[in-house]
Amino acid sequence: MNPSKAYGFVEISGVTAAITVLDTMCKTADVTLVTWEKKWGGRLVTIIVSGEVAAVKEAVNAASKSGFIKPAASGVLPNPHPEIVRLVKRSNHNGIKSS
Repeated sequence: MNPSKAYGFVEISGVTAAITVLDTMCKTADVTLVTWEKKWGGRLVTIIVSGEVAAVKEAVNAASKSGFIKPAASGVLPNPHPEIVRLVKRSNHNGIKSS
């Protein structure tokens, strides 16, 4: 992963809300879906996007204010350590092509 890249994480309740948040994030800024994970039978869904640091911050901020359902948690990880990149790629069990 390029040093000017970042990961953005948004954890939200429900698959429908997660898809809506992802749509908001992708329409707001130039970010790409890396992977998503369902926890607790789909009650909590974590969306992970990547892009330039400013774009990821803008997308996560927009997702947090989207108003559909308030996210349980969100965060931006600029310039992730290679071990974090490895873990995120390993969690990509959905067949999404990573950038």
